[in-house]
Amino acid sequence: MTERRYWFPKPYADFVARLRVPGGFVLVAAFLWLSKPSAESLAWGLPVAFAGLLLRAWAAGHLAKNTTLATGGPYAHLRNPLYAGTLLVAAGFVAAARRVELAVLFAIVFGLVYLPVIELEEQHLRKLFPGYAAYAERVPILWPRLVVQYGDARFHRQLYQKNQEYQALAGFLAGAGVLVWKALA
Repeated sequence: MTERRYWFPKPYADFVARLRVPGGFVLVAAFLWLSKPSAESLAWGLPVAFAGLLLRAWAAGHLAKNTTLATGGPYAHLRNPLYAGTLLVAAGFVAAARRVELAVLFAIVFGLVYLPVIELEEQHLRKLFPGYAAYAERVPILWPRLVVQYGDARFHRQLYQKNQEYQALAGFLAGAGVLVWKALA
């Protein structure tokens, strides 16, 4: 078997992994400054963002980090449901904010920061779990498959709490609150 090739060199992926949280603060600041929501944009965008939040919550309830390979629930449909959920939340907030600049900014951040981090995590999972390669062959990385034949579908509230996914709920509520406040102002 040949060595798997990755899109991003490991030093770059390591570097941008450390930028994920500070980059998030830059995105939030840009979002607060640039957003121009309306009642209609909120009606379209917030449900999409909420769907992303639900996907993240569902994923967090199946993820026992570094202990077992998550293959059930959303992980039976795609390998990175937390990142797909983040993408949906961002897309919803961008739609609600009505600013193309925010869409471009998030696309750049996702491409330059999140995709290398996904690769770094995949490298880690390949080393940690011998069955990961077979799982990765069956399950797409970010676009979900509809037919599922693999994994335990039980949600575990304790994992949701351990993974601190309630922080994403708090962020969603804060972001939605700001958008509603700006739309009313």
